[in-house]
Amino acid sequence: MADCEYCDASFDSEDAYLDHLDAEHSAELGRIDRRRVESRSSDEDTGVATGTLALGGILVVLVVAVGAFTLLQSGGSGGSVDAEQQPSAVGSVHFHGTIEMVVDGQQVDFSQGQYQLQADAFHFENGGGTQWHGHAQGVTLEYAMGTLDIGVTESSVTYQGTTYRDSDANTSVTVTVDGQPVTPSEYVLEEGDEIRIVVEQS
Repeated sequence: MADCEYCDASFDSEDAYLDHLDAEHSAELGRIDRRRVESRSSDEDTGVATGTLALGGILVVLVVAVGAFTLLQSGGSGGSVDAEQQPSAVGSVHFHGTIEMVVDGQQVDFSQGQYQLQADAFHFENGGGTQWHGHAQGVTLEYAMGTLDIGVTESSVTYQGTTYRDSDANTSVTVTVDGQPVTPSEYVLEEGDEIRIVVEQS
């Protein structure tokens, strides 16, 4: 409990007492009381500046986090897609299917990071590698695989820089959807499609 030396007032806390001195007795204050009041004002000013800086820092971190999340969730532009038909109305639909791709006896693992969220219109996500997601109208098989840097025609597959052609000796290329051969540049993916791409060499 603090009693005022300049009047009869009493205060429960030091802060309340210093507020009273500043408001009611500022012209009467001695050197020590003036220093106490000014010191407290300086501390409060610094506190406000520190609080403002802290709030600004939090806002910067929040903006960066939201930006990073948005970028990761929206996917990238994907591989170099040189498809005849480009999808439209991205985000207007959401459908799924499965894929299996085997090149010379090795199954391609689409759960790897290089295949995840590569394009908005077609992608794999959440570490999954068998179920693909379509988010646009008119997504052809050629476009979809192009987003993954995999070139596909009805008789060839370009994977990791090597083009395998069905016409090459000892090479077999099979591109099917739901068990039926398709022309990737024309076939538009639909809900539930089962894509199978197989390259065999003997």
